[in-house]
Amino acid sequence: MDEVFGLTGQVRRAAISVTANIAEGQGRSGPREFLHHLSIAHGSLAEVESLLLASHRQGYVDTPDLDRLFVVLDETRRLLRGLIRSLRPPTTS
Repeated sequence: MDEVFGLTGQVRRAAISVTANIAEGQGRSGPREFLHHLSIAHGSLAEVESLLLASHRQGYVDTPDLDRLFVVLDETRRLLRGLIRSLRPPTTS
């Protein structure tokens, strides 16, 4: 049972890190720092994904719940990538 609580805490911390890094980056002085924090948020989102998969493999999360969580995770990833793209300077060709 300790393992379940451990994974739950890790998922919670990683998910909070996503939103916290977006907020912190937005509060910084410029787009370069914002992009840096968005990159960290993207990494935390990957951590959430990894932890959810581990929880599923251990039998703590059933497949329907995992599928629903992945819909939210994929939408969050799509929005985050779009924000990152919108802040990157255009490339010159």
